[in-house]
This record gives sequence, structure tokens and C-alpha cells, in this order.
Amino acid sequence: MKGIPLIAALACIFVTSCEKKGEIIKVEETRGITSKDKAPKLFASSDERFRDAKPSPVQGNPPENWLKLPPAQFRLLNYRFGESGMGEVYVSLASGGVEENANRWLKQFDAPALSAAQFAGLDKIDIGGVKGVWIIAEGQYNAGMMGGEPKPGFALAGVIAQIDDQILTLKMIGPKQEVAKEIPALKAFAASLKTTTAN
Repeated sequence: MKGIPLIAALACIFVTSCEKKGEIIKVEETRGITSKDKAPKLFASSDERFRDAKPSPVQGNPPENWLKLPPAQFRLLNYRFGESGMGEVYVSLASGGVEENANRWLKQFDAPALSAAQFAGLDKIDIGGVKGVWIIAEGQYNAGMMGGEPKPGFALAGVIAQIDDQILTLKMIGPKQEVAKEIPALKAFAASLKTTTAN
């Protein structure tokens, strides 16, 4: 007999909770559209949906055969090229000096640091409205510095330039034959680059 009041109490709770499920809730508040709201874009790419909303301070005209990738850490513009799928091209704004960055790139191929005379004798090409130094290297790419395995038979080609108080870099890394094939396109891309960092 003592259990009957308990069962009755539980039944009341159950019936009451069931009745609440039938309630209709109306939301009558709305929020006005602000300048931060953007109209949704149908069929947006992953790059458009997930990339940093800020536009890159560097823009250029890449060749059609390069695959555009979303920006990544330290890569304002980011591409893949070549049949192997291992070729990379990217544009960065770096710290340090032009010579310091050139020697850092060469070190990734176990090449000795440039002497002052060697650095002064490097070819110059157009990039971002200025002249930058042209860097090339080949052999084993020690990508281990960047968290990857060493890659034999690779090559590097790129440009480093001082623009105001920043260092603009354009770097191509990939299998030697694929890099050699893309050098004319790389130089044309370098000449097309424009940066909002320059006055």
C-alpha cells in the first residue's frame, strides 16, 4: 500500500511532462541586417567558405595549369603544379633580410651560404614592382626542417625582394624536371605580382 502514493506521484509527473510537449513556441524577435552580413553564395568553393576573410595583400596572375589552393600559414598565395602532384608554389611576406632568406632557402638543399660577392652577383628579376634576387638550387630537399622527409631529385627556384619594410618571397619547390619546365611561368607570375604593402 505504501507504494501506491509513489506510483501516483510518478504518473502525475509523467502526464504533466507529456502535456508540455504539445506546446507551440513562437519566436517573435528578429535581428536587422548589418554591414557585417553577406548574402550567401551558392556553390561556393571550400576556399571561399573557409579561408581567412581578409583579402591577400599580394595578388597576381598564375598560369592556368597551376592548381589554386587555400592560403595556409605563411602562404598568402598557394598553388600546386606538375604531373607528380608534389610541386608547390607559394607567395609569402617574410621577416629578416633578402640575403638571410636566400641563405635559408639554400640551406634546405645543403648548399653553402652565399658570400657577399656571390649575393651581389645574383640575377635580378621583376616582382611586386621592384627587382628581386633570383635563387635556384637542386639536389636533396631537406623538407625535414618543415616537418617532412628529405626529397632527393628536387629543385628550388624563386625570388626574394625587399618592399618597404617587408620581404616578399615567391618560392617554387618540386621534382627537378617539373621545376625546370615551369621556370618561364614562374618568372611571368613574379612580374604579375602586385602588393598593397608598397607605397
